[in-house]
Amino acid sequence: MWTETLGEFVGTFILVLLGDGVVAGVTLNKSKAQGAGWIAITLGWGLAVTLGVYSAAFMGPAHLNPAVTLAFAVIGKFPWAWVLPFIIAQILGGFLGAVFVWLQYYPHWAATDDPAATLGIFSTGPAIRSYGANFLSEFIGTAVLIFGLLAFSRGKWTAGLNPIGVGILITAIGLSLGGTTGYAINPARDLGPRLAHAALPIANKGGSDWSYSWVPIVGPFLGGIAGALLFVLLP
Repeated sequence: MWTETLGEFVGTFILVLLGDGVVAGVTLNKSKAQGAGWIAITLGWGLAVTLGVYSAAFMGPAHLNPAVTLAFAVIGKFPWAWVLPFIIAQILGGFLGAVFVWLQYYPHWAATDDPAATLGIFSTGPAIRSYGANFLSEFIGTAVLIFGLLAFSRGKWTAGLNPIGVGILITAIGLSLGGTTGYAINPARDLGPRLAHAALPIANKGGSDWSYSWVPIVGPFLGGIAGALLFVLLP
């Protein structure tokens, strides 16, 4: 299980490095990808999840998401004793992935004087701040994610193609449901990089918006459980 926990760290590191990396490329001034837009971000995140899963799957289940780990434990598909180690590894992987994004784009932070845009590279935020609606968005998006993952596990997918299906699922959620909150649907993807944003000496940095930070944690946890319970009710 410690090898599987290491896989969660490595896979989440790759996921955030590539996922936050595409947002940085689209957002930061003087980046060659600046202005590529939402479609580039959602496709980039879908590919980031696919490659993160491939990077971890030879070591373990490649959850890369505390909401997945908790939901699978609730329905008996994962041992409770390893929920906390997995979640800690995922958050640490997300933190380190964000640190490497900061290093990759190091000269560009000083060229970008919009603190909100900089924070948006590291963590999610609402298009319209309404905590109830924002929570519901994260709840629904994560419920769809967990339901889809469980459906893949029951279907005829081969082990080699599952990560591609997951990447397509993430892209679809981003395109269809992600415009409201930036679709964290993963507490480690948001909390790890948010902690990195708070800790790093980023040029032109503002606050880390901790007043919102509970939404991409609680929403995915509860939405993931709901998606898993809905799935097990099916015949």
